[in-house]
Amino acid sequence: MLRCYQQSPTGLELNDDLSNLGTMVWIDLFSPTEAEIAMVLKLGVDVPSLAEMEEIEISNRLYHEGKDDYLTVVLPGQIPVPKGVGMMQTMGPVCLVLGPNRLVTVRHHSPRPFETFPERAAKTVAGCGSVDAIFLGLVEEIIGRLADLLEITGRSLDELTAKIYRENGHLIKADEHHKSLTRLGNEGESIGRVRLALLTIGRALSYVEASIARRNEQALLSEVVSAQKHDIAALEVHADFLSSRLGLASDATLGMINLAQNVTVRIVSVVAALFLPPTLIASIYGMNFQVMPELQNPYGYPLALFLMFASAVLTWAFCKWRGWL
Repeated sequence: MLRCYQQSPTGLELNDDLSNLGTMVWIDLFSPTEAEIAMVLKLGVDVPSLAEMEEIEISNRLYHEGKDDYLTVVLPGQIPVPKGVGMMQTMGPVCLVLGPNRLVTVRHHSPRPFETFPERAAKTVAGCGSVDAIFLGLVEEIIGRLADLLEITGRSLDELTAKIYRENGHLIKADEHHKSLTRLGNEGESIGRVRLALLTIGRALSYVEASIARRNEQALLSEVVSAQKHDIAALEVHADFLSSRLGLASDATLGMINLAQNVTVRIVSVVAALFLPPTLIASIYGMNFQVMPELQNPYGYPLALFLMFASAVLTWAFCKWRGWL
């Protein structure tokens, strides 16, 4: 899919007329076809493949070619569920080609900022008066989305910790604790995706900062870049804080599971202890010795039953007194 945007008094306006592709300030390629790639190649912009964007080497992530800067970042987004209905969260590379006349983005998944930014382009600090401003506005939208993801994770952790730390939390069913651990794992993955995105965006901003300052005589955009780098640093601190909370919550959940298991084992042990004295008495009178005076006593059987019952009751009373039940 190829979407083109041109400048308008209200910000960025979607334009379906591909015959004027060269006049567009932002060209967004989403899982592009060969025909769409060929159209962009005619503009002198090389469109990297998904395999090239996934290369881990820094030389393949950030480089300058001709008049364009190629910046590949990794962002959280959504892709369709394989053989299913709906969308699933994923991480994927996005290449931003920043040139003097246009911004070209290449992606194979759906980060939310690419859907929301066109309507908000004129409301960003940098505005959308130039290609560099559009790039920084898009980065601002991405940073805002990452901040939202961290806030969502924080609220989820508040809910989970309230459930874990509540009184008598160890009496909660094991299935509930298992669900909590699953949710904690998912939130940990979400924090990890945000941290990776912040890292790659920070590196891209540092790389392109000099180019933006060189192309623009005004100091506004340089100040915007500095502010965004401060935002990224603050979000990294927030992500570290959430990670520490997540680790504490995971340890607490595992502790509650251990407590619940200990309660179960303790109850089973006490129940086994209740039957130990009666079993001893029954074992004594089950021995096959010829000389056992109690066997001739007419009250021997009811007396043995009474002793078995009384020993069980005394054992229960002792365990209750010690708080083992």
